Amino acid sequence: MSKQTFIQGTMILIIAGLITKVLGFINRIVVARIMGQEGVGLYMMAVPTLLLAITLTRLGLPVAISKMVAEAEAERNPQKVKQILIVSLTITGVLSIIFTGAMIALAPILSQNLLTDSRTYYPLVAIAPVVPIIALSSVIRGYFQGRQNMKPSAYSQVIEQIVRITLVAILTGALLPYGIEFAAAGAMISVVIGELASLLYMFSVFKMQKRIRVRKGFFAYLSKGRDTCNQLLRISLPTTASQLVGSISYFFEPIVVANSLLIAGVTTVVATKQYGELAGFAIPFLTLPMFITYSLSVSLVPAISEAAAQNKHHLIERRLNQALRIAMLSGGISVVITYVLAVPLMDLMYGTPEVARYVKLMAPFFFFLYFQSPLQAVLQALDLAKAAMINSIVGAVVKILAIFALATQPDLGIMGAAIAIIINVILVTMLHFATIVKAISYTVVVKDYIKGILAVTISGFAVAWFYSSLHGTQLMNTLYSIIFAVLIYFILIITLKLLKKEDVHFIPILNKLIK
Repeated sequence: MSKQTFIQGTMILIIAGLITKVLGFINRIVVARIMGQEGVGLYMMAVPTLLLAITLTRLGLPVAISKMVAEAEAERNPQKVKQILIVSLTITGVLSIIFTGAMIALAPILSQNLLTDSRTYYPLVAIAPVVPIIALSSVIRGYFQGRQNMKPSAYSQVIEQIVRITLVAILTGALLPYGIEFAAAGAMISVVIGELASLLYMFSVFKMQKRIRVRKGFFAYLSKGRDTCNQLLRISLPTTASQLVGSISYFFEPIVVANSLLIAGVTTVVATKQYGELAGFAIPFLTLPMFITYSLSVSLVPAISEAAAQNKHHLIERRLNQALRIAMLSGGISVVITYVLAVPLMDLMYGTPEVARYVKLMAPFFFFLYFQSPLQAVLQALDLAKAAMINSIVGAVVKILAIFALATQPDLGIMGAAIAIIINVILVTMLHFATIVKAISYTVVVKDYIKGILAVTISGFAVAWFYSSLHGTQLMNTLYSIIFAVLIYFILIITLKLLKKEDVHFIPILNKLIK
């Protein structure tokens, strides 16, 4: 498998991300229909603990591996690449054993004392085995990304979702008669098996390439890997600290929300249900197109690291402009569809039109979230991970304090938690942007953002009018409106020259349209 360009690699990940997101959303719909808001609430309350364990296990190494492998490849140093892999696998292997055991041992305390719902014990224990699987797969994924070969990572995402969606309905349906908590555990087991299938695929691709034999001279390379270990940790620890802030914040989120709602007079069962609506239905729906910015972020790290190593400052700025423009365009159409069509979409997917209240409140502000991942990737690639960490700490502290201040108010309740999340999104994004502007004297192309807001506003009014003028079934009206939204938005961004030729030159149909 050959190295891809920045745009080709991004496009591969975008296509895979689209497939993965669609399959993942089908998975969420199936789970929601079987378990309801309460079951999804139990599931979502366990997820932050899992993510915290994964963050501690991976130690920020995927980004460090990607960066160092890209540099070693540029220097044509395969021995260095092998040493990076061996050291990384050793670190993640040891940490995964520690944190998997800790997660299982602490599950009773977490479920009964912190999450205020003892039923979360079962999904917490069921998901624990996925920690070492994800840790090992992230090392291999970082290696491929460092070589700017995005295909294994892309295909593995699709495989993981296909396996998960195949099993989730079977496992949740089979375990539901024993209780909603066992159904939630069944959903977690499907995640474990899906991630295992993804790991096996990437490992097989790695073996078939036969570029590096990890087992040959493993301990010899490991014994001489002190400098490599220090280099990895010098990059990964600030990155981990930044990710850890987000993971700890996310870990405390359901705890603070649940306890704040209790203070506001909401019962445990209702609090679990409401958190399921917010974290399990509304936020995943709002972040559905985020696979585009994730793909940009993954491709940006090695591309900008390589440009920075060669002192090509103009190329860094061009890549950043390109990434932020694509982030703006993807975020724009997302805001239009999620805000205008919130009620019918929530009703069609989950049978819960009342969840649209969260979506309509948060959708306009989640536009900022589409810029956050590319901005953080640039900070990491420019060795400014420490600054990203500080920005994340500020945002996390403000969010937790805001949740407690707002969600404890009886007249706000769970909507207070939604407002706190909005505050966090805007604050962290603006702090990342300010840091980059200061570091590289980046010039903002203001006219592009004005055009982008104009395209979103016109599209929003047009789609609202179009939907209200239809008289068919809810399903058909919604489908027609989504198609109309995409068409009108695409016409506007072409007319306003927001979609550049360099973005789509490799797609023949679009290339002809913009000539």
